[in-house]
Amino acid sequence: MTDADQTDWLTIPELVERLGQTPSRIRRLIDERFLLATKIDGVLKVPADFLRDDAPLPELHGTAIVLADAGFSDAEALEWLLGEEDSLGTTPIAALRAGRKSEVRRVAQALA
Repeated sequence: MTDADQTDWLTIPELVERLGQTPSRIRRLIDERFLLATKIDGVLKVPADFLRDDAPLPELHGTAIVLADAGFSDAEALEWLLGEEDSLGTTPIAALRAGRKSEVRRVAQALA
């Protein structure tokens, strides 16, 4: 149902290298929903699609907040972002990356 199997996942050490930030700063980005992460085989990982130009995708933070306000856990929000969304015709993260932020957030708000 989701594209999680095809997703490239980054560990905290890989994010430290790509973003040039400390591990504690990366964890803060996750805690504050600038990035969303999940544990895979016991290791915290972030989808590479959540980055653009070696920084968190700017559109992700507000969308993650909308999903949290709609009652989604971070894990559920991550799954929704990576899963196919019929009303968007693609995955929400692909739509965000394509500049369709308002449309994605409208769909997310409707899920509440």
